[in-house]
Amino acid sequence: MYKYLSLLNDIENMIKSGDYRQGEKIPSIRILSKSYHCNKSTVIRALAELERKHIIYSLPKSGYYIVTSKTELIQGDKLILDFSSSSPDPAVFPYLDFQHCINQAIDIYKNDLFIYGTPRGLPSLIDVVQKQLTNYQVFAKKENIFITSGIQQALSILAIIPFPNNRETILIEQPGYHLFIESLQALQVPVLGIKRTSKGIDLFELERMFREENIKFFYTMPRYHNPLGTSYSQEEKKKILELARKYNVFIVEDDYLADFEQNSKADPIYSYDNFTHVIYLKSYSKIIFPGLRIGIAVIPDSLIKIFSQYKRILDIDSSMLSQAALEIYIKNGMFERHKEKMKATYYSRANCLISALENEQKKRNLANFSYAPVKNIAFHTYIELNEQISCEKVIHRLKDKSIIVDGVNNNYLRSFLERNSILKLNISNVEKEYIEEGISEIVKQIY
Repeated sequence: MYKYLSLLNDIENMIKSGDYRQGEKIPSIRILSKSYHCNKSTVIRALAELERKHIIYSLPKSGYYIVTSKTELIQGDKLILDFSSSSPDPAVFPYLDFQHCINQAIDIYKNDLFIYGTPRGLPSLIDVVQKQLTNYQVFAKKENIFITSGIQQALSILAIIPFPNNRETILIEQPGYHLFIESLQALQVPVLGIKRTSKGIDLFELERMFREENIKFFYTMPRYHNPLGTSYSQEEKKKILELARKYNVFIVEDDYLADFEQNSKADPIYSYDNFTHVIYLKSYSKIIFPGLRIGIAVIPDSLIKIFSQYKRILDIDSSMLSQAALEIYIKNGMFERHKEKMKATYYSRANCLISALENEQKKRNLANFSYAPVKNIAFHTYIELNEQISCEKVIHRLKDKSIIVDGVNNNYLRSFLERNSILKLNISNVEKEYIEEGISEIVKQIY
């Protein structure tokens, strides 16, 4: 790794850990040069990049100072805490590393990046992804791997293509991924919902629906469900796959937060399959940045031909420049380093969120709301309000207190009536030091 990158990352990490505080002066160029055993031009390059990212600012003849945190959006004199956004924190985007990879990709591939590629994806990236997927217990052949324009494109294709079981209806967890729900309803694809709670889903009801309904595939988020934040046990995953095989139903497994898993033994449903019934999807949007628009789809042999045909018709190929840059980013070890940095950041915040909820539970009579006491979350969970409490009114009251939260109306199918009153809690854009304060105010406004 370049020396200036090491220096840049160390300063960023010290800011996030609180070693350098907002408004505080950082060590001089001379001191940093001596500490990192590098010349002053290397230090100046790192500091210039930090200044460009608005992490630090310079004062003539004085030095460099830490800028106020980007999460401290000011509304008058009030701090705005955004518990609604599930997007990654822009403050941890790997801007400089990825810029380096883009430049290197252009140097290596030149004209190849600016012409049409292949519907399946950049072959060299598929080679890298195939190896990376083994870290998630996904052992796939290269011919089964497709690079897509985010998971959303893969889902849209799967929703409209004919399947070998000759069925038409899609089964989706409720609540569920709002963009896929919007897509299904806009395309007028036959869709049914099955209720999911912190305790999972009713496997007897799942079997009934597999048996009696015309289910093409079951779309599920076994790991860190959106919006609940909960995960299925390994026993539940195996049972779901067993039922899918029994009734010839495909499973579309959305493993969009695989990179944040803390339990090394938490394998995906795909790992138990014989490569026939499970379609595995993985995203890079949460771990790197949403604008990358690169997703991975592992498609069974029986669907390769039709999936490839529809993907080619829809967009010819996904961005070759993004694919080439991602390939270099992974091969150079930058991805693993960034992943560990992101996991540590969100793990710390998630523990703070859990602790704050536990403290509120001890302090108050929680008759008005409950929450799932989940120990292993990525960066989001939820609290469920008593049916007498208006979710909309709570959201409005919190907005007046400069705290942004959201409900889950958009996470339900219009036809699904068995809804719970839920407030989503995301901490990807809330600094650790403000989580306890925010949760305390949220609970207070519920009462």
